[in-house]
Amino acid sequence: MKYVQFGRTGVNISPLVLGCMMFGGRTSPEDSYTIIDRALDAGINIFDTANVYNAGKSEEAVGEALKRNGRRSSVFLATKVNGRMSNDPNGLGNSRLHIIEQCEASLRRLQVDHIDLYQFHRSSRHIAIDESLRAMDDLVRTGKVRYIGTSNFGSWQVVESLWAAKELGLNRFVSDQSPYNMADRRIEREHLPMCQTFGLAQIPWSPLAGGGLTGKYVRAVAQEAGTRFGDETDPGKLRRFSGGVLEIVDAIRPLADALGCTVSQLALAWVMSRPGVTAPLVGPRTLEQLEDNLGALEVEVGTEVDSALDAVVPPGEHVAEFYEASFGPNLHSW
Repeated sequence: MKYVQFGRTGVNISPLVLGCMMFGGRTSPEDSYTIIDRALDAGINIFDTANVYNAGKSEEAVGEALKRNGRRSSVFLATKVNGRMSNDPNGLGNSRLHIIEQCEASLRRLQVDHIDLYQFHRSSRHIAIDESLRAMDDLVRTGKVRYIGTSNFGSWQVVESLWAAKELGLNRFVSDQSPYNMADRRIEREHLPMCQTFGLAQIPWSPLAGGGLTGKYVRAVAQEAGTRFGDETDPGKLRRFSGGVLEIVDAIRPLADALGCTVSQLALAWVMSRPGVTAPLVGPRTLEQLEDNLGALEVEVGTEVDSALDAVVPPGEHVAEFYEASFGPNLHSW
């Protein structure tokens, strides 16, 4: 495993991040433990979850797995805060009240005494950024959190946060998560250059376009029950699948065959190879999917792949809607 630097922190992480969204939900706890152990054995040392994943059960599965295998010290453990966790009026968002309350709850579920990377899952545009940053800074200073990061922030929001941290003498964000895959390349316009300019680690989510770039979908079965898109009821997320996604698969399948890899491995290796990307997140539901993801580490991406993709999706453009997570309607507004 060839490790990479996590932004300007000096921390070394694996070139793949184990996303834990499925754990405790579609992936049973026992299967989650097996996947986690295999990931560790393969050299993956960064796990990413969130308090809202399966109503806290993802964090519980991760915590129990690390307790059972005794390998917590080998893991750079990341989780997130923002989403609704109760029907209480203050049960969501990036207020000091919610941040500190949910940090304590995540620590309990994860069965740890600190979180290595605590991230805002979304922005809360009605809350001043200094309110949120001061709460995060307090958590760092008390030792409950090591580093802080963002997820689904716009470029201007990240830069505003960095400015506020500098002005107020607070701990700054060290990383960002944004959607990035062959079907949605919009972060190439300014978000990736922004991360490079300010030394932020970029750990993109959905590098396989929610399964659309795995090669298992064809037009006739993409919406069948039992598939990820067939079971989806969120109109916003349904926009993440389109005929354009299948055109990408058609374009890169011969290249994958020539390289002796799967379509999904090539799509994942492409994201790993992009300038400004630190390490993409993979979210396996099964052990077999994790094994396929690990195979991407052996794939060399050449210029033919770039040329084939550029012909279907020009740089900075998209054929599927993922970036809406960064700029879609917020639950709160001024």
